[in-house]
Amino acid sequence: MNFVFISPNFPEAYRYFCMRLRDNGVNVLGIGDATYDSLHPELKDALTEYYQVDSLENYDQMVRAMGYFTGRYGKMDWVESNNEYWLELDAALRTDFNITTGLKSHEIEKFKSKHAMKAFYKKAGIPTARCAPVTDLKRGLAFSKKVGYPVIVKPDNGVGAVATWRLESNADMEAFFSEKPDVPYLMEEYITGHVTTYDGVCNSKGEVLFAASHITRNSIMDMVNEGVPTYYYVDKEVPADVEAAGKATLKAFGAVSRFFHLEFFRLTEAKKGLGAVGDIVALEVNMRPAGGYTPDMLNFGQSADVYQIWADMVAFDELRHTYAGPHSYCVYAGRRDENAYVRSLDELQAQCGEHAKLFTRMPDVLAGTMGNQVAIACYDTMKDVERFIQDAFELET
Repeated sequence: MNFVFISPNFPEAYRYFCMRLRDNGVNVLGIGDATYDSLHPELKDALTEYYQVDSLENYDQMVRAMGYFTGRYGKMDWVESNNEYWLELDAALRTDFNITTGLKSHEIEKFKSKHAMKAFYKKAGIPTARCAPVTDLKRGLAFSKKVGYPVIVKPDNGVGAVATWRLESNADMEAFFSEKPDVPYLMEEYITGHVTTYDGVCNSKGEVLFAASHITRNSIMDMVNEGVPTYYYVDKEVPADVEAAGKATLKAFGAVSRFFHLEFFRLTEAKKGLGAVGDIVALEVNMRPAGGYTPDMLNFGQSADVYQIWADMVAFDELRHTYAGPHSYCVYAGRRDENAYVRSLDELQAQCGEHAKLFTRMPDVLAGTMGNQVAIACYDTMKDVERFIQDAFELET
């Protein structure tokens, strides 16, 4: 099997995907814009060959790279980046090289357009916030009058909460349209709730091979725009209603042979037309692993190896390993360099003792959302999780 991994060096942990594929007997070929010498030694060992392009945005160069690999190794069986930013590139290459193991270009819109997702959530029987395409101030004011303030504006095709804002008044609406980026935007009614996810891997039949759930209590939008503390945790088990919603969503979207990251709101305030406190409301789908160090957190909290699970899906279309180890809450704290914390990162790690799992730096390109300093730990009780969060973000007075 010939597998082309797009940008295998970023995030750096993605080398584990390549390593597990190689261990499964897959011929792993990499295309990226980083120099070969800059690749992690373990990634170099996992790749049969690496083709450097000047830019992954240059499609002609990507086609030449694929053509080179095809001439040298025969037909390519897979193309994948596991990266939201490159999903359309992945699909275009599969389409042009007739690779049938993933999404083609004509299928990508439902996974990239937040507006297009709404119809598939309806098919799954999961409520979604009312929305409208953002076109001009008049329509924006009409929408806000219909649903009431606040309203959310966000790119129709975007990653996470980047370039997403909450508008509180007509003045905010006018200010937004005076500076609106020149890309399609979507306007939604505001929902008060915690983001809860359904993360995992499904096979070619859409069957879930592995799943977990993580919960974010603070607004992701406020993490990005306001710099509020960035933290979330992987739950010990997947709640039954999240599992049901997740599986219904995968079926409605026809998701197969994928790592998936599905986001929902759990309402903390009742919302007319959507549900009562505690109900699940759809947010968005992402056909790739959750960002940052979340795959590692799934491993820590679930005593699993999601890199291996995904590689087994690719090579064998089944789960070949059992993970019977204990489950725990795995919590992430993303601290910002500009803040003066009571405890240094080293001191926080020492305080965590055997509960500490990963203390490191976040790449600058992700730090705006995730924080600069990464602190990840596992605990058996939510009381301990709460104490860790308090200690991690305690500021000097």
